[in-house]
Amino acid sequence: MGGRAVMLIPHREPGADESMLPPDYQRILAAVRQAGGPVMAREVGEVVGVDVSVRAKLEPLRSKLVRIVDRGLLRKLPDGRLTTRL
Repeated sequence: MGGRAVMLIPHREPGADESMLPPDYQRILAAVRQAGGPVMAREVGEVVGVDVSVRAKLEPLRSKLVRIVDRGLLRKLPDGRLTTRL
């Protein structure tokens, strides 16, 4: 069967342990928390070591952020910045 593997990111539930997330996602969540306030994807990329000067390298991070937001682990503000729900 061809195609890419899909990494399942669990939805946020009470008592859910973030250690179940893949390491990349754990680093992303930690970077947003560490910021202490809402951040843009570019700022998250700088913290996790993505070359933010190259759009093609930033887009995979944006995709991961969207998945994390869709699962309820982060919140996206109307201006596009990200923040933790907790």
